[in-house]
Amino acid sequence: QVQLVESGGGSVQAGGSLRLSCGASGSSYSNSRFCMGWFRQAPGKEREGVAGIYTRTGNVRYADSVKGRFTVSQDNAKTTLYLQMNNLKPEDTAMYYCAAGAPACAADLLGIQFYDDWGQGTQVTVSS
Repeated sequence: QVQLVESGGGSVQAGGSLRLSCGASGSSYSNSRFCMGWFRQAPGKEREGVAGIYTRTGNVRYADSVKGRFTVSQDNAKTTLYLQMNNLKPEDTAMYYCAAGAPACAADLLGIQFYDDWGQGTQVTVSS
């Protein structure tokens, strides 16, 4: 099991940027987890995948709604996951969660069913 802690959320105006970080406790998360992902959940809506990365190869996938605006990355030690969010829109407002996935996640990097370790979340609020 990997313990994950998100940080970097906040309130910004539309068009602004934020960088989220997700730290993994203990050793590199890639030792036991093949995928890392960012998910978000807005009030009254289901949790959805935003960006995922296959840690062994660096292969990434983005939700259509964030393509060209968000970038997921990881540090060389594979202990920290990042989400750079640019040109933020009010519809990006949500609680953002970091998650670590089992090997099956390679089939769908945004498939929530493949992720079993979750952080507590960090709030992102974008005002118009």
